[in-house]
Amino acid sequence: MGDSEKAMLVEEDDHEDMSSDDEGADGDAAKTNAAALLKDPAVLAALQGKIGSMIGQSSGYIQSLPPPVKRRIKSLKKIQLEATKIEAKFYEEVHNLECKYHQLYQPLYTKRSQITKGEYEPTEEECDFPSDSEDEEAELSEDVKDKKAKIEDEKKSEVKETKEEEAKGIPSFWCTIFKNVEMLAEMVQEPDEPVMDLLEDVTVSIAEKDPMGFTLHFHFAENEYFTNPVLTKEYLMKCEPLEDDPFSFEGPEIYKCKGCTIDWKKGKNLTVKQIKKKQKHKNKGNVRTITKQVKADSFFNFFDPPNVPDDPKAEVDEETQAILTADFEIGHYIRERIVPRAVLYFTGEALDEDSEFDEDESEEDDDDDDEDGSDQDPDFDPKTAKNPECKQQ
Repeated sequence: MGDSEKAMLVEEDDHEDMSSDDEGADGDAAKTNAAALLKDPAVLAALQGKIGSMIGQSSGYIQSLPPPVKRRIKSLKKIQLEATKIEAKFYEEVHNLECKYHQLYQPLYTKRSQITKGEYEPTEEECDFPSDSEDEEAELSEDVKDKKAKIEDEKKSEVKETKEEEAKGIPSFWCTIFKNVEMLAEMVQEPDEPVMDLLEDVTVSIAEKDPMGFTLHFHFAENEYFTNPVLTKEYLMKCEPLEDDPFSFEGPEIYKCKGCTIDWKKGKNLTVKQIKKKQKHKNKGNVRTITKQVKADSFFNFFDPPNVPDDPKAEVDEETQAILTADFEIGHYIRERIVPRAVLYFTGEALDEDSEFDEDESEEDDDDDDEDGSDQDPDFDPKTAKNPECKQQ
């Protein structure tokens, strides 16, 4: 190779190295500018808004399919509709089964109520059930147990006479449950507590059909606030696909609820309060004080839910819908969780299980967020997906 050729190679190498450095500098500058833009709140908000508006939009894949394929998709939807109708029948059978077993639970709930109210004293055999405190005591030495027993006997002897007369059943059983469960505790206000302390039982009755639903019965001891021995809350359910949106069907759902009239004694209505307001005469300038009655926060507003039109297509304002949604959730929770497992909510054991369930559910939601979002797009094109996976439903 000649000297001139070597010189040309050197010059070319030098030229390439110089342009590479320039490109690197330009790239770094571009990255710096992009990073600076992303830190700008206005730019970031605009990007998020644009991305958000794209979520759920059709990709055009379904529209681009040839007519014969679209025709077959319609046949699949018709099959899906038949499957939805079968699913509705399945849930009806499940509801009938619940009604059957509900009757089998009643003797147990009746005995529970008798014990909590002090109408029945359980036998030694009926009380033979291991507890955490007994398990701990089994691990203690005999000396420690003897000392502990002696101290407890001394304490018991001091209060035996008064306590035996005062203690009846399980005091504040249902009131304690309502205070333990956060969802219910938020409903109970301080003025409500004396009455809630007199709540003796909560029971459920189930209607099989015409319409399907259930009623919560709140049994109160005689009190100075109202004359009703029982307050009721009825929930009406439907278990059939909507004609205009059949594929939204996911099983029985509450669509309406009815409360009851509380016969308050004079001056004891906890759902209202008196406020004093000053008014000034426009012309004379005289000032007078008037007393006005306004609605007060109270657990007993639970028995006066918003009215819902009978027409399912009728519009309901957002505030009313939010109240009804919360109400339906509370009613369902009392029926499905509180009444069947009351003692575990009284001791707090069921609360621990509920919190563990919520944590597991939250973790599953996080996992879902990390997955490919193709299932959110009804027109998702599998051909454009990277590393597609088959998920078992």
